[in-house]
Amino acid sequence: MESSKKPLKIDIVSDTSCPWCIIGYQQLAKALQQTNSAYEIHWHPFELNPDMPAEGKNLRQHGMDKHNRNEKQVQESRDRMTDVGAEVGFEFNFTADTRVHNTFNLHQLIYWSAQYHRANDLEQALFTAHFTNNRNLSEKVVLAEIAAEIGLDGTEALAVLEDQRFAKQVRESEQYWSEQGIQSVPSVIFDNRHLVSGAQGVESYIAVLKQLAQMAD
Repeated sequence: MESSKKPLKIDIVSDTSCPWCIIGYQQLAKALQQTNSAYEIHWHPFELNPDMPAEGKNLRQHGMDKHNRNEKQVQESRDRMTDVGAEVGFEFNFTADTRVHNTFNLHQLIYWSAQYHRANDLEQALFTAHFTNNRNLSEKVVLAEIAAEIGLDGTEALAVLEDQRFAKQVRESEQYWSEQGIQSVPSVIFDNRHLVSGAQGVESYIAVLKQLAQMAD
């Protein structure tokens, strides 16, 4: 007899400028695969740098300014993220010119893509565009190109950004998750009630998934 269990609902509050968000997702994805879990993922917006100017800022300088680090500390952090990323199959390619961007337009595009059930694909494409390929995500045309590269309508994507048609919905979603107490990312919420904060590692996610499966039996 086939199982009639509902897929596990997974809400991920994340920002595409957050390296630990893609690391955490990759860890979760491996855990889901290893536990053969049925699941559905929903992405939600969070802006680490809501006051970032439209043109963005050099990432190294941003790390030094925001976190009060020196250049050596920033490089050590980059090296650590690169190593951890490689362990879970994600390539970080930090350069002297890598920039951090204002991500409000990205969140609008992700919201739009969810209508076509492609939010997860677009999230991955944007993480790769940012951290691996160093593309200029401050440019709306570039964002529309990325959407087109995964099979979405690039013309519609550009129109979504030009008229800011989902700005209100993204702001409301950000406010909602803030009111739920989410103050850092990644934040992963399982079945609306079990919160895991940060990139906890594949084994930690496996333990959570096994515990949830036992509770569902």
